[in-house]
Amino acid sequence: MKLKPTGDLALIKKINTSIVLEAVLKHAPLSRAQISELTGLNKATVSSLVQDLIDSHLVLEIGPGQSSGGRKPVILLFNGTAGYAVGIDLGVNYIRGLLVDLEGNVIAEHQRSLKKHDAAFTLGQLEECIGLLMNEAPESPYGIVGIGVGVPGIVDDKGAILFAPNLKWREVPLQKQLEERFGIPVTIDNEANAGAQGEQKYGAGRGIPNQIYVSVGIGIGTGIILNKELYKGGSGFSGELGHLSIEYDGKPCSCGNRGCWELYASENALLERAAPLGFESLEELLLAASAGDERVRGLIRSIGDYLGAGIANIVNVFNPNVVIIGNRMSRAAEWLEPAVQAAVDRRALPYHRERMRILFAELQEQSAVRGAAYYAISKFFSKIKS
Repeated sequence: MKLKPTGDLALIKKINTSIVLEAVLKHAPLSRAQISELTGLNKATVSSLVQDLIDSHLVLEIGPGQSSGGRKPVILLFNGTAGYAVGIDLGVNYIRGLLVDLEGNVIAEHQRSLKKHDAAFTLGQLEECIGLLMNEAPESPYGIVGIGVGVPGIVDDKGAILFAPNLKWREVPLQKQLEERFGIPVTIDNEANAGAQGEQKYGAGRGIPNQIYVSVGIGIGTGIILNKELYKGGSGFSGELGHLSIEYDGKPCSCGNRGCWELYASENALLERAAPLGFESLEELLLAASAGDERVRGLIRSIGDYLGAGIANIVNVFNPNVVIIGNRMSRAAEWLEPAVQAAVDRRALPYHRERMRILFAELQEQSAVRGAAYYAISKFFSKIKS
């Protein structure tokens, strides 16, 4: 059946609008003539579509640019303050939230610790945190365009948390609950996937095609980016490498397995080993290490050795350009890095490690929350462009 010409024209206009908006997002500041050169669209079409985007408050004219002989071109910018998004990193013992504009610039932040893990209490804290951030948003044409949440567990395609072992949660329909509460689009993903996206978009992973983000907090999660795309696996559950078995008959894990990598190489593992020395938090340990306490530095190095052993397995499997270590333990980079690097050098295949680099998250503890906010922005753009 043949499409009506009017339908075809409307579809073509949508596609071309998307192309023009993408050019502004990636290359601004630029002129209409430059958009025409970049996209191959004729100048009249570009001019009409740019006007539509200006009328939609997504593009701004900021005045004349440099002339190459004729009339000075009018320079265009994306209007990052046309709307705002909320990003949340839901940790095992904290909630970290950001309000960002449509370019990912941080406008406001809020953090609180979590003393209890039951779903009803945590959801109440989460909704309160989101509400506080939404109230910080300046007036804008699109308001709050969406909410993104990174969670420490396995998430299905409907945004339900199927299993979060360190929270002891099963079957929590988080996306549905938050959308009913706030009435705007919500995206839920594993926090390590969110961290990988955050580092790729705004941090140490910019421009790197193959990267593995290792989130080292109370547990360990990994976000896998191959050929610049987040790899989700056949069912969408990839990245649970914190539950690689590294000791055949090792300690029992909350996931039901034994000898999982995160039992030996996480913040929790460090705290367990530091408890006999009288330390109760990562903050106390970092202060002691900074003050020259060799016992604490030795403990961090031993965690780094286990961390490097797991990373060597990842390197041998995926052959990435970089491995990025993020989340709370990245704050111990000064003492972790030599031990991690030495373990990878000992254990990874030489051809795989030859050009591979180990980096620490540029966004430090904010990789996941920035990535979660990016999910919300990205969903808004895909709706605008479709």
